[in-house]
Parts: sequence; structure tokens; C-alpha cells
Amino acid sequence: MLVQESASRLLEAEKTKKVIEPLTVTYPGITVDDAYHTQLQIIRQKVANGAKIVGKKIGATSKAIQNMFGVNQPDYGHLLNDMMFIDGDAISLENYIQPKVECEIAFVLRKELKGPNVTIMDVIEATDYIVPAIEVIDSRIENWKIKFEDTVADNGSSASAVIGVKSTKLDGIDLTHIGMVVYKNGEMLDTAAGAAVLGNPLRAVAWLANSLGKYDVSLKPGEIVLSGALTSAVEIEEGDTFTAEFDHIGSVSVTFKR
Repeated sequence: MLVQESASRLLEAEKTKKVIEPLTVTYPGITVDDAYHTQLQIIRQKVANGAKIVGKKIGATSKAIQNMFGVNQPDYGHLLNDMMFIDGDAISLENYIQPKVECEIAFVLRKELKGPNVTIMDVIEATDYIVPAIEVIDSRIENWKIKFEDTVADNGSSASAVIGVKSTKLDGIDLTHIGMVVYKNGEMLDTAAGAAVLGNPLRAVAWLANSLGKYDVSLKPGEIVLSGALTSAVEIEEGDTFTAEFDHIGSVSVTFKR
């Protein structure tokens, strides 16, 4: 009952663009397992309505994001086909409630990954290529007052993903030390390196595969995996353009409009 009610409340909030109080307030006994089953219920309903799963996102991988939202471990969510955009797209803010942007590295898989016991070497073997990405996160929870269970149930607070067009093989790329510079409206906003993501984005993808395995879910060939933000999430205003430039693997940009 809790899972069904939580899923219905979050779906209604997303549809009406009206936030709800935290699930951890409405249902004080909600567990992490309840939260993941709520997320899976939401995704099942969306798929039943015609959406297609195209990948997964990993959240709260960096200390900056964990500190920002008061959580102490990573989480994940699903990416659906209607959430995806490409480099240079202009996205309407009408799609969101209280959006923020995060910049990260996306993996595109050529082989299935399924936990338990997935290693970094398994991730390297399963990866086709990587691309720069910008994730738009959004919360259906009022004022982002989220605890871990809230963001998990709310599909990892995910909303959209913008994928770069330049694909790069992993051969010879040191993801731990890869640098990134983020620009907002042409001015430098932040810098970071791949090590901000659990020490190495490859480790984040391995963590994801092993975590999904607990729910008999795998990462499939062709799926996109957002490996986690390198820096803090940034609020969006009308007219903003964000660009993330990475060493060796290119850049990705997005503009927001009404």
C-alpha cells in the first residue's frame, strides 16, 4: 500500500507540477527498500503508458552533492526516452518544477552488466564509449527537503539528460584525472576532476550494476549511464546556457527557455 500510494503521489506531482511534502514525513516508516520499489512502480507505469527505458543515472556520488542534499551514499534512477536531449538543444522550463543542472560523464554500453560482483574491469569491458553529459535534476518534493528515501523514490530526482555528440573510447583515458570546466552564460562557474565521482566514474558504474542486481535489474547493451555529477547542482533561470567542457572527450551545452 505504501509503495502504491507513494508512486501515485509522485506521478501526480510530476503531472500537475505541484510539489508534495516529503515522503519521509508522510510515511515516517518508509525504508530504502520501499523507496526503490516505489521508483520501480513509477517506471513500470510509465513504460505501460509507452515510455522506453534507455538507461540509468547515478546520483549523490560526489561529496559536493551529498553535502548539498544531506545524504551520505549514492542512489540511482531510470532514464526514459522522453527525458533525453542532445548537445545544443533548447529546453523549456515548463517541463520542470524546481530544476537544477549537474555535469558529468555518460557511459554507453555494448555489453550487459548485472550484479553482484561487477568490477571496474567489467565496466571497462562492457563500455562502448563515453560522452559528456548534463543532467537536469528536479524534485517533486517541496523545496528540495529530501532525505535519502525521498530522492530514491522520486527516480533519483532525475528529470532530463543532455548527451554530447562526440563519442570517445576509454582506451588511454584516465577518468580519475580528467578535468572539467563548467560555464554559465559564457562565464566560468566551476571546475572539477573525475575523481570527485567515488574516486573514479568507473567505480560508480560498477556500484550501480551491483546495486541494481539486488532488484534483478541489469544494465543492458545500448543503455546510457550517467555516472554522477562532478560538482554541485546549480539552479536554472530562464535564458541560461550551461556548457561543460571536458579534457579529451569534448563538450556539451544546453539552453533553457520558457
